[in-house]
Amino acid sequence: MMLIGMFDSPFVRPVAISLKLLDMPFEHANWSVGKDFERIRHYNPLGRVPTLVLDDGEALVETSAILDYLDERAGPERALLPRSGLQRRTAMRLMAIANGAGDKAREQLYERAFRPAEKRHEPWVERCRSQMHGALAELERLAVHTRAGTWLVGERMTQADITVSCVFTFTGDALPATFAPGSYPALRALAERCEVLPEFRSTRLAFAPPAA
Repeated sequence: MMLIGMFDSPFVRPVAISLKLLDMPFEHANWSVGKDFERIRHYNPLGRVPTLVLDDGEALVETSAILDYLDERAGPERALLPRSGLQRRTAMRLMAIANGAGDKAREQLYERAFRPAEKRHEPWVERCRSQMHGALAELERLAVHTRAGTWLVGERMTQADITVSCVFTFTGDALPATFAPGSYPALRALAERCEVLPEFRSTRLAFAPPAA
């Protein structure tokens, strides 16, 4: 398999971590949606990442679809999402909110990377910023409420922990000036616990602003 996309993306990195946790070997195409747009479009007509190219040439696009495929291939005992019920719904809710925060962080970055300075709209950037922090505040509330132990859902690490940690790390690295000192302590503690794991360390990159 080949995973297309840079590890500083909060949408690519959870896929890479999941592949490593599930012991699924893959080749990494470290391509940027800016300078490598046409190369990516060869596999994904949208030119977006992550894209996972399977051994038979089929290309899977969009993070949740890729993660669903990996869980199906791993089997129910090793899958990184709970199989059903409240735990599955809770994990998926946490992931959806986290991905929303990642989306709003990305839009703030793209406004500056791809739009000429004279055409940037600061009220739009501020709206994205408030949406990002609204999502993080809700994740903080849910993390405090749901964490009976070490992990967000149940007694072992799930995709909720992976996704939330990756998004929190990304937003803090990419937009540090928007964070109040000491904000989101529960999310910070979760991310610190995850980031020392070898699967996380091997995919951690210093954030580089997107280039057109």
